[in-house]
Amino acid sequence: MYLTIISLAVLISLLLSLFLGLSIIPILKKFHINQNLSIYLEETHRSKKETPTMGGLIFIISTLITMLILLLFNKITITYNLVIVIFTFLSYALIGFIDDFLIIKRHNNNGLSELTKLLLQIIIAIIFFMLFLQENEPLIWFQSLKLKIDIGWYYGLFILFILLASSNAVNLTDGLDGLAGGLSVIAFITMGIITYFTGWLEGYKEISMFCFVLASSIIGFLVFNVNPAKVFMGDTGSLALGATLGTISILTRHEFLLVLIGIVFVIETLSCLIQRYYYKLTKKRIFPMAPIHHTFEKLGWKERDIVKLFWLIGLIGSLISVLVIK
Repeated sequence: MYLTIISLAVLISLLLSLFLGLSIIPILKKFHINQNLSIYLEETHRSKKETPTMGGLIFIISTLITMLILLLFNKITITYNLVIVIFTFLSYALIGFIDDFLIIKRHNNNGLSELTKLLLQIIIAIIFFMLFLQENEPLIWFQSLKLKIDIGWYYGLFILFILLASSNAVNLTDGLDGLAGGLSVIAFITMGIITYFTGWLEGYKEISMFCFVLASSIIGFLVFNVNPAKVFMGDTGSLALGATLGTISILTRHEFLLVLIGIVFVIETLSCLIQRYYYKLTKKRIFPMAPIHHTFEKLGWKERDIVKLFWLIGLIGSLISVLVIK
């Protein structure tokens, strides 16, 4: 029965995503909701200059509509933990939307300041923590060791770190056509499988369903986002996807496994951190360009080949993570 519902939900979300893509992209073009390129990418990404952004609305809206349809037909119920997932999903989508809006309005890459973004994410993390504590304990689980550590209020800082790290990691990876989207499909399918086998979690089936629906919606989005992209997801999509991955890993107590599931996101983020601090210390760059997918471009790789390689690495990481929990 559950498999039948998932199949139906996945089909609905895919068709909705395709329909919304065909409907929203012309609107984005009409109002010139275009991507602003970094000065460092104007040579290699010149053809992308007029590509519309904020395409994350496609999979965000299709996911929410599909979940609402399932609710109206009593195929799912609203559970407390599902509310937390959707709250984070929408909250980070809103932060990304505001950032995208300001960038478009100002015709440059100056959206929300780093401080403003941080403050907004701290507020969300605090709300998340307060909601989380109502039904869950502030425990860090080392499941392979069957070890639980209660860290009390410090768990709020842990949540903030996970949300910041995951949301910004996907955001940094969203630099090539289809890269972040494809990796997110792999990650959410993996999280959906893992969540389904987390039977002790209240609302685990609904959260698992959400993962599969979102993955299907992103697949529909990828029809328009793979090279050559007709639309970019923007911060609206990337921040929402990353934070939601982090949220589900927290609820299922697989925070550390997220490093393996999102191995490419981790590599991309580390390349930026290494580049930044190495340059501060030495005034030299260790990579030709960061995030590291741009280094591959500088080395002469074709964009499609880079994306395929990174998808493969993400798939391997996800397959290993599923084997780890078995």
